[in-house]
Amino acid sequence: MSNSPEMDTLRAADPELAELIALESERQESTIELIASENHASPAVMAAAGSVLTNKYAEGYPGRRYYGGCVHHDAIEQLARDRAKQLFGCTFANVQPHSGAQANMAVFMATMQPGDTFASLILKDGGHLSHGMKLNFSGTFFNPVHYALHYDKAHPEHERIDYDSVRAVCQKHKPKALLCGYSAYPRVIDFAKFREIADEVGALLIADIAHIAGLVAAGEHPSPFPHAHVVTTTTHKSLRGPRGGLIMTNDEDLNKAINRALFPGVQGGPLMHIIAAKGVAFGEALRPDFKLYQQQVVRNAQALAAALTGHGYRITSGGTDNHLMLVDLTGRDASLTGKDAEAWLERAGIITNKNGVPDDPRPPMTTSGLRLGSPATTTRGFKEGEMTRIAAWIDRVLSAGLKGEGELGEAADQVRAEVRELCARFPLPCAEARCHA
Repeated sequence: MSNSPEMDTLRAADPELAELIALESERQESTIELIASENHASPAVMAAAGSVLTNKYAEGYPGRRYYGGCVHHDAIEQLARDRAKQLFGCTFANVQPHSGAQANMAVFMATMQPGDTFASLILKDGGHLSHGMKLNFSGTFFNPVHYALHYDKAHPEHERIDYDSVRAVCQKHKPKALLCGYSAYPRVIDFAKFREIADEVGALLIADIAHIAGLVAAGEHPSPFPHAHVVTTTTHKSLRGPRGGLIMTNDEDLNKAINRALFPGVQGGPLMHIIAAKGVAFGEALRPDFKLYQQQVVRNAQALAAALTGHGYRITSGGTDNHLMLVDLTGRDASLTGKDAEAWLERAGIITNKNGVPDDPRPPMTTSGLRLGSPATTTRGFKEGEMTRIAAWIDRVLSAGLKGEGELGEAADQVRAEVRELCARFPLPCAEARCHA
């Protein structure tokens, strides 16, 4: 645990919480993070997120605040905006959303009325809960209709967006908005094709690039601009910033409507410490080495997918073009579930998340698959050799688990020791900073 002044202060004030933070710090240091939506932020990002900016209310926008004392906060927010616009090549950016889901909520409120219809990919095939899940605001106050993946049991490698289905659904339902961008889709998105379809039915095109934002920023995935009317994203995941959201557009009228919808529509005071951390992350992403990082992210994902295929696992759509993959565990053994695999691998220090695969017969809390990603391991410095080794560990643990608790316990303990050794060779960006961020 860190001996920093900040942690010393926390230990003295609240030793119980300090100990829990120390345990989490050690967990992150000594395990392999394969959750596609997680990453390791830099010490500079964490320093901004833990700064005195947390003390200030700054309701409103730069130059139009409802509180005094915001002169520096105006400058900080404008800097973050300017960097976001430069990074993504857009005209307007709102850096205030607390999360990607709240960014989507503000866009829905700005572009639709309750009850309006929008089209999106269904959650079970790789969509997102804020794209129409029944229990979410998007499915409660609006009317989602869904397009499909191209799915053919005889050719499962075809599990890709079916643009004919997108067109057919839009022509039938005439949605107010068409959504693209997903939480579990490993292939390139054709934003130009989506805009063509949106224009045919008079719909707005909304691109949620939460997962691929880092790749887009680095030019390693096609940009949604100029095709999308509105773009939303998170600022963590592949972008490697703090947890938060971002909304962008090139349309001045839409920008004004979105600003009003976010504040005072769905949020109050912005989190200025997180906005500052977003600005730091955008600045980091504008550097040349960020492109090299994203290129390695893709190479690492493809190396992991190829190695798992070699061990008998089926990768949906036959591989990956980006940072993530869906592993259909039933290709290895029909009895293997995502729930079991996630738990067994965590015992070995490999952190994953269970995830449904297209046409999955199992429920969301069980699933037939795992979603794996490479952003966090790449931040750590892993390359293709390490990803191949991870694939072997995954197979070793899951194969043992299928044989029973005795085999699993022995294999998990052995792999856990090897994972610790590898993590020690590739420390996080700043272990000291992680303890007192």
